Amino acid sequence: MSDPGAVLADLRAESEELDALVAGLPAERWAASTPAEGWTVAHQIAHLAWTDRQALLSATDPEGFARAAREALASPLTFVDEAAEEGAKVPPAELLAGWRDGREELLRALADRPAGVKLPWYGPPMGVASMATARLMETWAHGQDVADALGATRRPTARLRHIARIGVRTRNFAYATHQLTPPDEEFRVELRGPDGAVWEYGPADAGQRVTGDALEFCLLVTQRAHRADLPSLRAEGVDAERWLEIAQAFAGPPGKGREPSGKGTQDPTGKANRDPSGKVNREPSGKGGAE
Repeated sequence: MSDPGAVLADLRAESEELDALVAGLPAERWAASTPAEGWTVAHQIAHLAWTDRQALLSATDPEGFARAAREALASPLTFVDEAAEEGAKVPPAELLAGWRDGREELLRALADRPAGVKLPWYGPPMGVASMATARLMETWAHGQDVADALGATRRPTARLRHIARIGVRTRNFAYATHQLTPPDEEFRVELRGPDGAVWEYGPADAGQRVTGDALEFCLLVTQRAHRADLPSLRAEGVDAERWLEIAQAFAGPPGKGREPSGKGTQDPTGKANRDPSGKVNREPSGKGGAE
């Protein structure tokens, strides 16, 4: 994350990919239900537009953001849904135009900020690159909800590296949200990227290890798929296995994830995430793993 410009370029590309998915939709398709209970395609885009505006406020008016954050956090369990519900009422063409304008403003504002500055957020303050990475993760995750709603298949790209990195860095946060003590030792994580290259994190001689496909790992840590549907992911060690059961790269209370689709291969350990609720957390903002 040493080069904010590179992350911002990837954020632009991720946003444009999702934009292309919804730009040609007839108005009635914006009302299509997504895997997030109660959220349509319009809710997903409205949420991204709202969060971009909050990030823009953080980058340009920290005091104004602090006031807005205090107001939002007065209703911590409902403010995200309320903002999405309000935004989803906007006609699709207007909603799309507003999202486009807002994200362009945010990209310019982040590019203008010094790399070392810390931006306030709902969790710990973030550097410019971290803010851009959090926005990329959220755009990708909500984009997956939209793709699922529309029956579209997205081609994985090297941009997944940003999401994978957040997923690894938020290991201890995931334990904390479940009121568990994180292990003292680092884990080794080896993920196969879309081009076949292996992305490596942690010491090579670590006793606890996670291996598998980078796309599947990103789906897991953003809770966009049940582990039973992610057959490549393997854990070696009790602690690593436990992590894969609770992993989340977004802030907030523990996400409930999704039910198994019934189409995947069951995890051979028999310890896949077994939460029966099937609800998908709608707020993968990356706040918990900010630098």
